[in-house]
This record gives sequence, structure tokens and C-alpha cells, in this order.
Amino acid sequence: MSKPYDLIVIGSGTAAQVAIARVHARGWRIAVIDHRPFGGTCALRGCDPKKMLVSGEEAVDAAHRMHSHGISGALRIEWPALMAFKQSFTDPIPARQAKHYADLGVDAFQGLARFTAPDRIAVNECVLVGRNILIATGASPVPLGIAGEDLVSTSDDFLEAKSLPRRIVLIGGGYIAAEFSHLAARAGSQVTILQRGTRLLPPFDGDVVGWLMPSFDALGITVHTGVTADSIKLITNGLTVTATSPGGTQIAVTAEMVVHAAGRAPDLAALDLAAGDVAVDEGRLKLTPGLQSVSNPRVYAAGDAARSGPPLTPVSSHDARVVTANMLDDANARPDYNGVPSVAFTVPPIAAVGLSEAEARAKERHFKINAASVPNWFTARRLNEAIYGYKVLVEKDSDLILGAHLVGPGADEVINLFALAIRNGLTAKALRNTMFAYPTAASDIGYMLD
Repeated sequence: MSKPYDLIVIGSGTAAQVAIARVHARGWRIAVIDHRPFGGTCALRGCDPKKMLVSGEEAVDAAHRMHSHGISGALRIEWPALMAFKQSFTDPIPARQAKHYADLGVDAFQGLARFTAPDRIAVNECVLVGRNILIATGASPVPLGIAGEDLVSTSDDFLEAKSLPRRIVLIGGGYIAAEFSHLAARAGSQVTILQRGTRLLPPFDGDVVGWLMPSFDALGITVHTGVTADSIKLITNGLTVTATSPGGTQIAVTAEMVVHAAGRAPDLAALDLAAGDVAVDEGRLKLTPGLQSVSNPRVYAAGDAARSGPPLTPVSSHDARVVTANMLDDANARPDYNGVPSVAFTVPPIAAVGLSEAEARAKERHFKINAASVPNWFTARRLNEAIYGYKVLVEKDSDLILGAHLVGPGADEVINLFALAIRNGLTAKALRNTMFAYPTAASDIGYMLD
């Protein structure tokens, strides 16, 4: 027996929630399907719970920096209590989301979804017929392709760990590796990072990352770059990870937990896309500029499943608005990813928006660079923070801000002001002439543009 819907949403995260709210306002019949607890990655297994754990890290770090500067006594992270604080946010979400669906009259299904025809989705014993179908399944870790891969923990496992082991290895060098290494080291673990690339945090400016790296050294984090993990073996007292450099040098690291931090890809494997006539190319959906399947026009995608823009939560929301505009009004809407800020929540954080220096040169833009490491500025000095720096690219002819790259206290908030400027075409002069509250991190913007 089948049941018709105006929209079937596969996934229940940010993109799904925005899409459901918008089409519900038009009176559409809606079904939502998720094989995991309702709420999605950001709320349950990503941004929000991670940031709650980082709150404990920030408190300990602040006390450490201000020790002998008016603050005495030692603080430490009690991991189980910090985890309970995180769960006070995450645990109620699935039930609350399910109730929200019920209140809206949205049919919610818990189970794996798969196409059985271009307009049909099977879940459990039901077959749903969709006039429109939105794939919003998020992303999952890419296969490492090494022996012993089944011994690797995911970022989900780390964020649910009841206790942290004495030794942790992170395979990869992006957001997850940087953020989790800082958190685990401040919680008392001995941390090693194995990164294939030549440096950590490749999406961020190399100079700005260089200013951040002393924080890894200060925390006792061992960073191996230019190495490829080869295998993971179970031993008596834990796990041994072997890795090899391009020159053939091998290293072996022993730990109780090995965490996958080597990237994620659209989570599409269970959907049987071929049965739905949904075209895929090298693991990615083939989409029109309006995020519609090129082969099955009733199917759309948003967020990490679409992988059209940066893999960030605000992009998921934006994609959902684009998709629903096209569904509801045949609007020919297109996503606009100009000026999307990105932050790695190390302590202190590192942030970026707009073009990198290399990208600006590749586009043959004519620009000036304002850049400096400035731990002597008041914003850093008042916190006794040794890491603070900026690199801002300003186009010479237009005075537009092409890119901003920050590290240090307040970088995660100040980057939003640069994003506002880039997305809305504000000039450097306009920002310099803005009177920001003083003394705040934002009040440094004028000096960054002088």
C-alpha cells in the first residue's frame, strides 16, 4: 500500500527542518524519514554538542592563561560531567523533534529510506509516493582503505565517549583533527595527529595556521604531517597505527582510541539511487545549478548531501531555501555561497571568509594585503593570549574586501562582520568608518584595514 505526498524529505537535520517549515506553510503533505534519531548531525553529532564541550575547554584555558595574573587555583575538565552537560542539550532533541512533526501533521518515519522507482521511497514496510523528494542525508566518513579500518572510531563515537582514554590518535588534519585534539589534550589525553598533507587545516590560510600552531605545541600534541596511515592493529594494551612518509620512513603510534578525521562525503550509499533514476558521478549527485537532479526532476538535494557549497550548517539552511523556492514557485533560484564564513573551534579559534590569497591571485585580482601577528594588541593582552593575527585582502580599485583570515580571541565572531561586508559589498572604508563598541574584538577591525 502506498501513500502520496507533496514532499518526501530524507534526513531530519538543518536542511530538512528549513524545507519542511517552508512547504508546510503552503499546506503541503509532507513525510520525513531518518534512520537515526531525529535532529540531524549539527544538533546531535556535530556543531552544537562539540561547541558545548569546547565551552569547558575555554573555561580551563582562560583560567590557565590568567594564572598568576589575579586568578589562582587549578581547574581541570571532568569529562563525564562535561559530557552530561552536553547531553542535557542533545538528549531531548529527538523526542522534541518527533513531537514537532506530529504537531505539524508531518508523517515521520524511523528507518532506512531507499528508492524503488523515480517517485517512490520505501521505508520499513511502507512505500511513499513523492511529487517532490529532497535528499538531505548529510555526510559520512570517507573510507580510509587501510587494514584494520573497522577499529577506527568516528567523530560520533568521540562525542559520545563516557571517558577519554589516555592516548588518542587522529587520522587526518582538518577541522575534526584540530578541534578534537585541542579538546582531548586539555582534558588530559596524550594526542597524536597523522596528516597526509603538508600542514594542518588546509582550508585556512597557511600564514594564519602557522600562527596557531604554537598552541598545539603548548598542549603537547604531536603532529606528523606528510604521512599516510597504513594500518591499525589490535594489541594487548590498545591499538597501534602505522604510517609512512613519502620517503618511506615508517612510524608507529600506540593509543586506546583512533579517530577518523580524514574527511566526509555525501551519505548516499543506502538510497539505491539507480532505482530512482538519480544520476551520480564519483560519489556525488549530479545536480543542476538549482540543486535539482539532472536525471530525475522531482528529486532535489541540499546541504552535505548536495555538496554544492561548503560543508557548513548555514549552507544547509541556504540550500533548503533555494530548493523550496524552486519547488513552490518554480523560481529558478540558485545558491549564492559568496561570503560564507568558516571557523575551526580550536582555542583560540581560527576563521576565514572570502578568497584566500592564492585564490585571489589565481583570479588575477589586484589587491593589497594587510597582515600581522599582533599578540601585543589589547584584545589579546587582556586575556594573556599569545596567539592573535589577521590577514585581510582588499581590492585596490574597488576597495572591496576580498577575504579575511583571523586567528585568536574573538575570531569566530569578528569573522561574521567581514562576511557581512563581503556578502553585501561594503568597502574597507565603510568598515573603518564604523564605530564599534570599545574595547571589543570588533573594534580591532579598523586597525586591520589601516
